[in-house]
Amino acid sequence: MTSTATAATATHCPYCALQCGMNLRPVAGDAVVEVEERTAFPVNRGALCGKGRSAPAVLSSAVRLTGPLVRDPASGQLEPAGWDEALARIAEGLRGTRAEHGADAVGVFGGGGLTNEKAYALGKFARVVLGTSQIDYNGRFCMSSAAAAHQRAFGLDRGLPFPLEDIPRTGCVILVGSNLAETMPPALRYLTELRENGGRLIVIDPRRTRTAEQADLHLAPRPGTDLALALGMLHLVVSQGRVDEDFVRERTSGWDEARAGVMAHWPELVERLTGVPVPQLRAAVEMFCDAESGMVLTARGPEQQAKGTDTVGAWINFALATGRAGRPLSGYGCLTGQGNGQGGREHGQKADQLPGYRKLTDPAARRHVAEVWGVDPESLPGPGRSAYELLDALGTEVRSLLVMGSNPVVSAPHAGHVEERLRSLDFLAVADVVLSETAALADVVLPVTQWAEETGTTTNLEGRVLLRRRAVSAPAGVRSDLDVLHGLAGLLGHGKGFPADPAEVFDELRRASAGGPADYAGITYERIAAEDGVFWPCPDTEHPGTPRLFLDRFATDDGRARFVPVTHRPSAEETDAEFPVVLTTGRVVAQYQSGAQTRRVAELNAAAPGPFVELHPRLAERIGVAEGEPVAVTSRRGRAVAPARITAAIRADTVFMPFHWAGEGRANTLTNPALDPVSRMPEFKVCAVRVEALSQPRGASQSEVTGAVSAETQPR
Repeated sequence: MTSTATAATATHCPYCALQCGMNLRPVAGDAVVEVEERTAFPVNRGALCGKGRSAPAVLSSAVRLTGPLVRDPASGQLEPAGWDEALARIAEGLRGTRAEHGADAVGVFGGGGLTNEKAYALGKFARVVLGTSQIDYNGRFCMSSAAAAHQRAFGLDRGLPFPLEDIPRTGCVILVGSNLAETMPPALRYLTELRENGGRLIVIDPRRTRTAEQADLHLAPRPGTDLALALGMLHLVVSQGRVDEDFVRERTSGWDEARAGVMAHWPELVERLTGVPVPQLRAAVEMFCDAESGMVLTARGPEQQAKGTDTVGAWINFALATGRAGRPLSGYGCLTGQGNGQGGREHGQKADQLPGYRKLTDPAARRHVAEVWGVDPESLPGPGRSAYELLDALGTEVRSLLVMGSNPVVSAPHAGHVEERLRSLDFLAVADVVLSETAALADVVLPVTQWAEETGTTTNLEGRVLLRRRAVSAPAGVRSDLDVLHGLAGLLGHGKGFPADPAEVFDELRRASAGGPADYAGITYERIAAEDGVFWPCPDTEHPGTPRLFLDRFATDDGRARFVPVTHRPSAEETDAEFPVVLTTGRVVAQYQSGAQTRRVAELNAAAPGPFVELHPRLAERIGVAEGEPVAVTSRRGRAVAPARITAAIRADTVFMPFHWAGEGRANTLTNPALDPVSRMPEFKVCAVRVEALSQPRGASQSEVTGAVSAETQPR
C-alpha cells in the first residue's frame, strides 16, 4: 500500500455516529497512516477515543482481505480468485435465483456504516437491477424505533434536531439508556460542560455506568420498564400542574387523548413496575421542570424493545407536555449509534424508503425518483421485509443474498437461528473489509475499500453531512463497493446508471433527494469542506442548511407536534421460575458493533479481550460464582458462556453482556427477536435468562435464585 500524498488529509473516524474529525498523515512502513488531532472540527474538537486513534491498524494487509475468495465446490473451502471470476459467480448466482424463483427470492442486506453514496447505490441496485423488494440493513437494529416515533410526533426523523453544541447550554438533560462514556467518549465533554455551566443531568439506566456516575440523579429501572417510567414522570407533571398549557395549546395536538392514558400510571404503580422509588421520580420531575430549558435524549436502551416506538413516544410526550420542544436549547433527540446510521436510512437501503427519506408507497415519490433513475415508476417494487424478517426468510422465500457492510451472524438477535438461515441459502455473497463471521459462510467474498481509502459522505447524529476523504490507496486486489455495484450491474444488463465515482453518485443523490424530507440538493463536496459539514434539509446551494429544526413549526401537515397516546405493557418475554433473571446487552468502549474490525486491533483487544457477564454480588453469591469464573447464561433460544464480572453497579435481578463477540460468548445467541409492531425493531435489550456457575456447584437452587432476584423488583 502506498500513500497518495505527503500532506495530512482531513477526514473522519470510521466508527460511531459522532464521526469525529481527524487528520491522516501518510508514514513509511506498516503503519500506513498516523492519526493527528483535528482541533478545528466542532463536533469533537480534536478529542478521539481509542478506537479512533487505532483505526489505521485495520488498513494493514495483515488483518484485512486483499483479494476475492470463492468457495471451491470440491473442497468446500474459500479459495483465492480473480475479480472477473468472483463477479461472474455473483452475477450467475443472483441471475439464476431470479430466473428460477422470481425477483423477490433475491435479497440485499446493507449496513449503517456505508457512506451515503454506497447506501444510495445499493438501494438503486436492488430495485432497478435486481427488481427485488427484499432489501433492508442493520440500521434497523439501531435507531428505527426512535425514527418511527419521530415521524409520528414531528413528521420528520433526524436524530438530533439541534447541534451537539446546544447541549451544554440547556438547563437539564434527561439521558435515557445511553452510556456515552463507553459508546461515544468524546461526546461526554458536552455533559461535563453542561454541569460546569450550572445545568443538571439525569441518567436513566439499570446499570450505574461511567456515564451515570456523572449524573446529579441516577434512576435504575428494571430493563423493559422505560415506558412505565416515562408515563409515571408525565403523570407527576400533570398532577403537579407543571404542564406548559400555552405551548400545548398553540403548538401541539392530541394532548387530551394522551393525558387520559398517562393518568392510569400513578407513581406508586410505576414504582412497583420499575423499581424506581417515588421520591426519585418526584426529584427527576422537579429537576427537569425547574430548569428554564431542557432536553430528553434517548439511545438503544429504551429503543431496542418490542415496545420501543411507544417508549420513545412517551418520552416525546413528556418533552412536549413540559414545553421542551421546538424551542431554543430544548427538545427531544436520539443519539444515533452507527457511523452513518442517520444517512444510511435516508437514501434507499431501508425496506420501505426511497432516497431523500421518501416513502416507497408515495406515488409522487416514486415518480420523482424513477425520473432521476430513468425507469418506469411502475417497475419499482413495493416495500419489502424488515431486517430480521428478511434474515428469518433466508433459505425459504429468499434464496440468494448479497451482503454489504454487515455481520448478522454476530449482530442479529437469535443469532444462532440467523446463522442457520444463512447456511441454508442457495447462494451468499459478502462484500467486506475483513473476513467476518458472515463472510466466512459466503460462496463469494469481495474485499472492499474502507474509510481512509475512499471518498464519500456520511451524516452524523446531528444531521450534519460530512466528507470522508481518500488519504491512501488500497491494496491492488481491493475495490470499492461502488466498483462492485458498477461491475455487477454491467454483468446483469445495466451498463449505465451505476458509476464508480462517488462524486458522480452524490450528484445524482442530490437530485433524487431534492424536495424530499431529507433534502440534500444544496449540499456539495465543496460546501462540506468549506463549512465543516452542512445540515440537512438544504434545498439549494444558497440555503445555509438547518442546524435547528422545529423552531417555527413542526414538519406535520398543520405544523403542530402530535401527542400519541401510549400505555405500559409487559416486555415480550417476562421472567419466570425457569428463567428468573433479565439479560440486557450493550457495548464496551474498546470494541465496536459486531467487532469484525476492532477485534483485529491489538490495542483494543488488550483493553477488552473478550465477552463477560456482569452480575450483582448478591446474584453471584446465590449461584456460587467468583470474579472471573465461567458463567452460563441460558435463554429460550440458546446458551452463552463467559467469565463473571461482579459489580454492585447493576441491579441484582439483571445481568449484562456486551455483544461484540462470536463463539460461545455471543450475547445475541440469547436475545429475543420479538419485533416492535411499528418500527420492526427486535427486543435486544430485555429477555429472560437462567444464570449458572460452571466452575463449581451452584450455591443455590434455581428456586432460591428466583426468590433472590424477585426481591429486587420490589420498591427499594
